[in-house]
Amino acid sequence: MKRYPIFVAVDTVSVERAKSIIGATANYVIGYKFGLEFFSSNKGRQAIKKFINGKIKIFLDLKLKDIPNTVYKTVLGLKDLKIDYLTVHASGGYEMLKAAKKAQEETNKRLKLLAVTVLTSLTNNDLKAMGNNTTIQNHVQKLALLSKKAKIHGIVCSAHEIKTVRKINKRFEIVVPGIRVNKKKSEDQKRIMSPVQAINAGANYLVIGRDITKGNIRNNIHKVLQFIK
Repeated sequence: MKRYPIFVAVDTVSVERAKSIIGATANYVIGYKFGLEFFSSNKGRQAIKKFINGKIKIFLDLKLKDIPNTVYKTVLGLKDLKIDYLTVHASGGYEMLKAAKKAQEETNKRLKLLAVTVLTSLTNNDLKAMGNNTTIQNHVQKLALLSKKAKIHGIVCSAHEIKTVRKINKRFEIVVPGIRVNKKKSEDQKRIMSPVQAINAGANYLVIGRDITKGNIRNNIHKVLQFIK
């Protein structure tokens, strides 16, 4: 059965809920994204370890951002989890990105680091409010250049910045959140795009959460896949 380039966002604190999401979608998607919500929950970390089976990819979305030594030691501390992807904030700076890369090379050769650029919940006005007097496109471009210099494997950005990132490095694996089948239900996401539009723009992988996990999961996954087809 064909697996689609989708990471299902498992945004829950319940291990049983996570199991039900995986059980209903495992035949159709390449893997699952677990964020801080699940990772820091009771038994969350242990559950992720059990979910690793070689058949599906595990994407740990911790968005690490701290001083280089702390990030280095944190990545080292994840060595028992043979995960496939891990996020770090590109805005943590070159030295921090290098520290994360060093730890990855020392502990898990198959792990790929993804540099988060600008969260899909933010707009140009949000950047200005934080004292950054540039556009999101320009800011993502700078962060992608920094990530390329640090030899990070891929980038997390909205679908609107894919072309900008691809110009920086054609070999980047680009992972795109902010995917909505129904754009009217954008909720806390601001820079959104449909699955088909994102794939056509050049995304390698899509991160889809509520459009799959809210309500009847089996019905939802079929609707999303039919939309992509």
